[in-house]
Amino acid sequence: MIRALLSFLLYSVNTIFWFTPIIILAVFKLIPIYAVRRLITIGLDFCASSWVTVNTGIQKLFGDYKLHVSGQAELSEKEWYLVLANHQSWTDILILQRMFNGKVPFLKFFLKQELLYVPVLGLAWWALDFPFMRRYKKSFLAKYPHLKGKDLETTKKACERFKYKPVSVMNFIEGTRFTPAKHKIQDSPYHGLLRPKAGGVGFVLTVMGEQLHKVIDVTIYYPGKQIPTFYHFLSGRIKDVYLHVNLHDITKDLLGDYANDAEYKKRLHQWVNTLWVEKERTLLKLKQQSEVTQ
Repeated sequence: MIRALLSFLLYSVNTIFWFTPIIILAVFKLIPIYAVRRLITIGLDFCASSWVTVNTGIQKLFGDYKLHVSGQAELSEKEWYLVLANHQSWTDILILQRMFNGKVPFLKFFLKQELLYVPVLGLAWWALDFPFMRRYKKSFLAKYPHLKGKDLETTKKACERFKYKPVSVMNFIEGTRFTPAKHKIQDSPYHGLLRPKAGGVGFVLTVMGEQLHKVIDVTIYYPGKQIPTFYHFLSGRIKDVYLHVNLHDITKDLLGDYANDAEYKKRLHQWVNTLWVEKERTLLKLKQQSEVTQ
């Protein structure tokens, strides 16, 4: 418990330390001069990357875990990526940040438009170029049909800056963390995985498909009978984490209009399901690998 409290304290101090210059730089980013904004963006990316670097140091200080990485993937900070992964714990985010820090552009998540107005944090997310999207429900569009397609237009505009600046867009394709209870409710046909949701991937590819170069497919496996919690992470009880990384080209078959093209929607669902079948096999291999190692 003492180890968990101390590590949480250091994570908090580190976050506040880097959060401060991010907010200050965000104010200057409001200046409508491209050269100034580009320079500020470089400084912001440095702050975000440094935050992850210090977090990694804290992890090593309080009972470091060993990353077992397999797969073939030549990565670059100068490329545009869509990053997909299975989701089991809140620790997934910190582990993925550590794994890819300095290897790919800083991981960004699509956020709901409403989160832009969260005090302080909304400004920080905007400053770090997290893309904000506005999604309308079918019932709302039925009442206001003239707004159909506006959500995509809004997100496309938010992503225009990525034409000139490499980015890694992160998506947990299951939509939620895996638990045995959720697995049972979904009647998921995959062992250790929830059913994948292609909607988020389809939305990203519709908006940014021509800008993205590769799909980074990550499979995360934690040895043991229990999925580790954030408390386990803080207290240093996680000893091993297995990651398998596959790199896929974004071919023409993966590009289209998810909202309006039924054929493309069907094709993308098939691609995602095939990806998940392979991920199930990979999870089994990682489990076998961990048993041999231990």
